[in-house]
Amino acid sequence: MAQPHPPVPAAADGNLSEEFAAPSHVEEVRKLMAEFAERHSASGRRVVLITSGGTKVPLESRTVRFLDNFSSGRRGASSAEYFLDSGYAVIFLHRHRSLYPFIRLYTGVNLLDSLRFQPGDEGTSHVLVDQKELPNIAAVLKRYQAVKAAGLLLPVEFNTLSEYLHLLKAAAQALNSIGSNAMFYLAAAVSDFYIPVSEMPEHKIQSSNGPLQISMKMVPKMLKPLVKDWAPQAFVISFKLETNPSILLECARRALDTYNHQAVVANVLDTRHGYVVIVTKNSQHELILTEEEVQKEIEIEEKIVRNLLPAHTQFMNQ
Repeated sequence: MAQPHPPVPAAADGNLSEEFAAPSHVEEVRKLMAEFAERHSASGRRVVLITSGGTKVPLESRTVRFLDNFSSGRRGASSAEYFLDSGYAVIFLHRHRSLYPFIRLYTGVNLLDSLRFQPGDEGTSHVLVDQKELPNIAAVLKRYQAVKAAGLLLPVEFNTLSEYLHLLKAAAQALNSIGSNAMFYLAAAVSDFYIPVSEMPEHKIQSSNGPLQISMKMVPKMLKPLVKDWAPQAFVISFKLETNPSILLECARRALDTYNHQAVVANVLDTRHGYVVIVTKNSQHELILTEEEVQKEIEIEEKIVRNLLPAHTQFMNQ
């Protein structure tokens, strides 16, 4: 069984140790995010950085095995759509191959089964869409193309825990220049544990060596330097998922006290798609999907975004 070490806090200045190798393109991506944020903020638009999906934690340097979690990125991808509909520009920091805005509506659909080839005259041909297989595809395509034409969605991919941490820091630094126009919506499921590079075997772990024992360290908490140093004027929302509902609100309030950010979206694993509590220092709001709303295919993310919009406005006015 894994035996975690005592917590290791992030450095006071938020620097990442050499145990977390920076991706080669991090500076290039930081510049893209800064340009995106400044352009939209200058035109009077707010910008939200949404993190989405889970992080992969390698067990070997030449990775064959890794630790992961169940996160599909559903909450981040759906929330991105509702922020776009609400007039925000979105930087979508997401796990490679996790769910993506608009496309996520057709997860599990075989694309080739949804298309029909129709020969035409004089060697021409057409591809027809079966709208029973892709319901509402015309409306979804129209929304997506409008977002793309306006340049409102900037996707940034990560895969490993190290990539996520460095790209989150780069995003925070990039959005710092737009002050309170920036929102951080930290919905990614980030690993709490990792194996340092110096302690990681280079080659594939052999099962012939017998039962596997892993010693893991705590991942530095990046929320504190983000709030305190990297983007101190931004509106920051974190997420707290628990399996035990009796400790949920206590954990959410402890996070607010520890990191001094603006809100926690608290949810329980078994009911996360229909019930959340938005906790701030002075309030808590339960958001519940009724049976009627479920039948109408309303999503809890729409209610989360709708609840956060006036809070961001109030924060900016202060």
